[in-house]
Amino acid sequence: MGRGGGGGEGSEVAVEARERDRAREWEEVADAVAYDSCTWPPPVVAVCGPGNSGKSAFSRLLLNTLVGRYKKVAYLDTDVGQPEFTPPGFVSLHVLEEQAEDFKMLYLRTPKRCFFFGDVCAKKNPKLLLNYIFSLYDYFLKEIYRFDDIDNPQKSAIPLVINTSGWVKGTGLHMLKELLKYASPTHVIQLRTSAKGKNLPTGMFWLDEPEGDSVVNLVEIHAAQDVPRHLLVKKEARVIRDLRLIAYFRQCLPMDFPVFSYNDLIQGFASIEPFQLPMSKIQVIDLHNQVPDNTEHHFLKGTIVGFATSASVPLSNRCSIPCCVGLGFIKDVARDSIHLITPVYHQLLESVDIIFRSCFTVPTCLLQVVSDSVSDITDGL
Repeated sequence: MGRGGGGGEGSEVAVEARERDRAREWEEVADAVAYDSCTWPPPVVAVCGPGNSGKSAFSRLLLNTLVGRYKKVAYLDTDVGQPEFTPPGFVSLHVLEEQAEDFKMLYLRTPKRCFFFGDVCAKKNPKLLLNYIFSLYDYFLKEIYRFDDIDNPQKSAIPLVINTSGWVKGTGLHMLKELLKYASPTHVIQLRTSAKGKNLPTGMFWLDEPEGDSVVNLVEIHAAQDVPRHLLVKKEARVIRDLRLIAYFRQCLPMDFPVFSYNDLIQGFASIEPFQLPMSKIQVIDLHNQVPDNTEHHFLKGTIVGFATSASVPLSNRCSIPCCVGLGFIKDVARDSIHLITPVYHQLLESVDIIFRSCFTVPTCLLQVVSDSVSDITDGL
């Protein structure tokens, strides 16, 4: 027993030592990107690697470091399955002006611009997803990464961090190559695990031919975890997606609304007076499937949808789909209106005339309030 315990302690010490080395390596790389690069132009950094390698964690560290130097930093999140600052199913562009105090906290932020993909898997429509990403990058170049007004701090360029998906094989690898070619980042940070078969190719794999005058800085760092977590990964991903959706719709309730249990959430959601969208003005768009030929749209009941307005100007010629202004959960569909709950301001909802269907799973605490009265739900609980 004594020897077994000693061996366990020894392995724990070794793991802790590797973790300290990895943390030190990450901090040194983040500092090098922020402080060793030229002041002008600010860096454009793409963070890539296989799933569960720590891309989001390193991106947060890098964002904090860049905010410390530049005061503002842009963040382009291209991972629809595990986004950093939005519910799942979004491609979004953010501008951050403050450092995150706790890397383990779940943060929701209102993006500068975003598109609703409606699924957590890029396989559904890779071409559409790339068009979304390219359009947001074009917007960043045009509106944020500007060099024509250096003396104006309100319009001067700021750095950009691009967080990519963990899908790095097959079509996923092709999409990553296209993204890197289009964005031409100044830095590419590649996280590598001990499982060599899961890693990206080494070198500048996104280039068809090596470019002798390329100025990109390619940095390879150790992943956050070298030990595969097997079946836990997918399960945890689903839980995190549910938590993000619940946190988003929690904004529909008053700040002081007491939530101590799952049942409190159910009763809270059931008590919300739904907003009614006139059926006559709504166009339903399914980005991945055929919309059922049903003028009454009963198939929308119990689903999460994205909102947009046809009057909004497209971000670029590349993508005609309007940006998304928020999410809603449809509690019921009447003959002439759609009843939904959403944290989006009702004044903004007045201009909404497009609804995007989603393909992802709805949290149980929302599904339980479909067409049920508050008294029915209270009795059931």
